Amino acid sequence: MLRLEKRPAPSRGWTMATPVLAVVLTMIAGGLMFAALGKSPVEAIRIIFWDPLFNTQFASYARPQILVKAGPLILIAIGLSLGFRAGVWNIGAEGQYIMGALAGAAFGLALYPSESPLIFPGMVIAGALGGWAWAMIPAILKTRFRTNEILVSLLLVYVAEKLLASAATGLLRNPEGRGFPGSRQLNRLDAMDNPELIANTGMHWGVVTAFIAVIMAYVLLNKHLLGYQIKLAGQAPRAARFAGVNPSRLIVLCLGTSGALAGLAGLFEVTGPAGQISIDFNVGYGFTAIIVAFLGRLHPIGILLAGLLMALTYIGGELAQMMLQIPAPAIQAFQGMLLFFLLAVDVLSNYRIRINTEGVA
Repeated sequence: MLRLEKRPAPSRGWTMATPVLAVVLTMIAGGLMFAALGKSPVEAIRIIFWDPLFNTQFASYARPQILVKAGPLILIAIGLSLGFRAGVWNIGAEGQYIMGALAGAAFGLALYPSESPLIFPGMVIAGALGGWAWAMIPAILKTRFRTNEILVSLLLVYVAEKLLASAATGLLRNPEGRGFPGSRQLNRLDAMDNPELIANTGMHWGVVTAFIAVIMAYVLLNKHLLGYQIKLAGQAPRAARFAGVNPSRLIVLCLGTSGALAGLAGLFEVTGPAGQISIDFNVGYGFTAIIVAFLGRLHPIGILLAGLLMALTYIGGELAQMMLQIPAPAIQAFQGMLLFFLLAVDVLSNYRIRINTEGVA
């Protein structure tokens, strides 16, 4: 009885409305999931979305943590969005995030116990280069041998995880750590610390860099020729080639930029909230940032808002686990529902629902 009819052009109204609708549907489906687990759905949704911001019992802790969680998500998602807009699918930001942390930490620890003020800036550069170099592997393979960047970048995540475990138990292990895996506590060393810049806000250099990335991406996409080429390559690849856009150059640029930003996110995390290289250092920011990028419609301002929302679900999810004993996998499934429903309702941006009257008397 129903059929989809392709729109002549994507609907701007539905494009703006689908992220909101996806959030609402996620709340409904998540509530049903929590009810199936024997938890109060209303209470669970309230704890996840309301209590971290407005419950005085938790807000003093939760509000700063929202910025702490949002920083790496926004930074990685901004880099991914540039590639996604151009049709370059980097799914391996998690690996680039790990390699940025490893490269930056290795640089700083190699100079230990020096207290030079130049160490932290050097670690920032090393972190960006570490993520960039890891992203160059799928970029070169894509441009030279036409391999699939989705598969290559994703498989490299598992290689990066092995290197992380090896570094935590070997090369970067704290020699004074009594044999336990993990590096020195970088956030306790003045030369390598990424401190909170404004007390009780969660604002550190990684959050500042994320906000700067949002501004620069907005300017690039709206005011610069390169931004026009990125959008053109994603929307009309043949027209982009006729306009003189070099596909190989764009692939290298987009993958390199997303890798560098993911590497920066890893560096700021390992010198700040995480504090050290450990076996379980990576917590999935690189994968969650994909949800953030699409929830934000690949737009810098949208990504900023989506990153804050996703960070809210992280903090609220932790509170729900503590207060209602909701299993951690259920919270992860709740977060994954955002992307599922976004992709589902996004069909309405390009198609109309029509009632099929053919054959009906």
